[in-house]
Parts: sequence; C-alpha cells; structure tokens
Amino acid sequence: MADTSSIPPAVLFDIDETLIHTGGSGARSWAMAFRDLHDVEADIGEHSSAGETDPQVGAATFRGVMGRDPEPAELARLYASYLRHLADDIRVSEGYRVLDGAEALLDRLADAGVVLGVVSGAMEGAARTKMEPARLGRFFVFGAYGSDSPDRVDVVRRAIATAGTLRGAEPRRDEVLVVGDTPNDITSAHDAGATAVGVASGHYSAEELRDAGADLVLDSLEDPALERLLGLGPDGSVDGAAS
Repeated sequence: MADTSSIPPAVLFDIDETLIHTGGSGARSWAMAFRDLHDVEADIGEHSSAGETDPQVGAATFRGVMGRDPEPAELARLYASYLRHLADDIRVSEGYRVLDGAEALLDRLADAGVVLGVVSGAMEGAARTKMEPARLGRFFVFGAYGSDSPDRVDVVRRAIATAGTLRGAEPRRDEVLVVGDTPNDITSAHDAGATAVGVASGHYSAEELRDAGADLVLDSLEDPALERLLGLGPDGSVDGAAS
C-alpha cells in the first residue's frame, strides 16, 4: 500500500447551518416557486427534514401540496423557478450570516494545504448562490451536490472520489472528514466511508449529533478540536491525518 502520510487530508463541508444561515431564504424561494407555477402555498418544513437533498425536498413538497407525483418537466420548471427566486431573495435576506468561526477556519485550512470541498444536498446552482454573498466559494476546489444525485450517501461518495483524484491517492476513512450539522450528514459520511464531524450550529444539539454517531462534535466552528483532529501543527502545517 502506498504511503499517504505526506498527502494532506480532505475536509468536505455542508453549507446550510454549517457555514451559513440564510435567514430563511431557501424556504421562501421554494414557496415563491410553488406559488408562481401552481398557485399553491407550500412550506417545505411540513414535507421534508433538514439534511435532505434539494431533489428530495422538491419532490416531497410537490407530492404534499399537489397530491400526486411530479412529472420530470414539472420538477425541472420548479427547480429553475426556485433558483431564480433564491438569487433574488438571498441578496436582501436580513437574516443571512456566516456562522461563527467558519470563514476563519476555512482560511486557516486553505493556508495549511488541506483539500477543501463542498458536500451539499443543495443543487449546485443553489449551493453557489447561497455562498455568494459571503464569497465563501473562493475556498473550495470542488464539490458534490444534490443535483449530482438525490441520495446523500452517493453525493458524499462522489465528493470523496474527487478528493482522491486531487490528492493523488484514494483517501482512507481517517483522511477525509465530512463536517455537517444534521444526523443525516453524520450517517451519510459514515456510509460513504468518511470521518463524521458534527457541528451544533443548526437545528440539532450536540447530544443529538453524538447519538447519530459523530466521531467528533463541535459547538461551533470556532472550536479548535477539528484542527487538532487533522493534526495541524502550531505553524498551521499538516503533521498527519486524522487519527
């Protein structure tokens, strides 16, 4: 087996409630899309749960408010309308903010040579739009999204495969970390063969993330425990992979 000890680890970040809070922009944009296309009121919170992919959210909400399965063309129009509304809404969302410690942590990890990626249930266009106000996209070399697959485990596997290509070696479980705020993030990371780091910055408590099996739980991204897990030295260099 090749020695990968000198190859930097990869860290894959969820977006919503892990890096940013949109102030409800996503839910409002879905609601506006349903209103425009079908003249119905739709609350995604009534038909989906945190950590699901956008295709799951869109289809489940459609079934809930329309009483039938959507046709592929209907979903395509729904996604397009949602993305247009999101681009407008997020620019004026008063509640939009970068979560504590997120930008500083990304900056330090990038400087340390860690391979940074996005792993998000959002469609790629939505993920990029959500990061745009804070310009967080500048930190990420690659990503895998809900538009790649409706199954979150498959999304994580795709991200891990890309990380392996960029690192020049397929990462072991201890060489790739998935950071997210929901039990779905934790279980999908494990099912895809990654280390799961939970951050209690969203709708779930630290205890709930531990119960989901997180290998490490942070109260926020200000917690230095993630960097210690990565083996970052005092000068910011990578001493070794997670252990």
